[in-house]
Amino acid sequence: MKKLSVNIDHVATLRQARGENEPDPVTAALVAELAGAAGIVSHLREDRRHIQDSDVYLLRKMLKTKLDLEMAATDEIVNIALDVVPDLVTLVPEKRQELTTEGGLDVASQLSHFKTVTEKFHKKNILVSLFIAPVKEQITAARKAGADFVELHTGEYANAKGKNADSELARLQKAAQDARKLGLKINAGHGLNYRNLKPVAMIDEIEEFSIGHSLIGHAIHVGLERAVKEMLEILREAER
Repeated sequence: MKKLSVNIDHVATLRQARGENEPDPVTAALVAELAGAAGIVSHLREDRRHIQDSDVYLLRKMLKTKLDLEMAATDEIVNIALDVVPDLVTLVPEKRQELTTEGGLDVASQLSHFKTVTEKFHKKNILVSLFIAPVKEQITAARKAGADFVELHTGEYANAKGKNADSELARLQKAAQDARKLGLKINAGHGLNYRNLKPVAMIDEIEEFSIGHSLIGHAIHVGLERAVKEMLEILREAER
């Protein structure tokens, strides 16, 4: 069964818009778990625009499934992650001016840095995923850095139309195959929604999908439990 991890950042974004306590991203995470999510994703950004430190510590305490902490590989956030001890860290690029993560890491040009950071997490038995474009050079670099997973950036596929979408899908499939050959486990995410998920979910090598914006947006209309279950049904259909 393909797995779904629910990103709760946008629940925190709504909370921060008023600077109050509601809606609570931790409560949302627990609802998503009960609805069948295999894990919860939260991105502790350097500017703390949505998820806060206290959210991460409470998630670690409350979750029964898996906590995937998305983060930039900076000293401050690395030290927090080492203290929290999530099940998985997903290292992502981060720019203050971006609305959301715009692309994958350039692991190849910073191999020594990512290898050092990965070793720190492994000493605490924390698994490491690197968020990268579906490019062989970056997949090979992720393996050299010691990563356990790669998360393939699906944004180009999600934004493509017609034959371009088919080409991007083929690129994701080839990247997943290359990563599997190197012994890496494969996740995928960014821009995936209820309309475009199924073709990617049919790629055998991809084990798990990280989805937030479209799912939380849909939950406004139908409720979070139903939104999670409808996304899970798409994953089930992809395996039939």
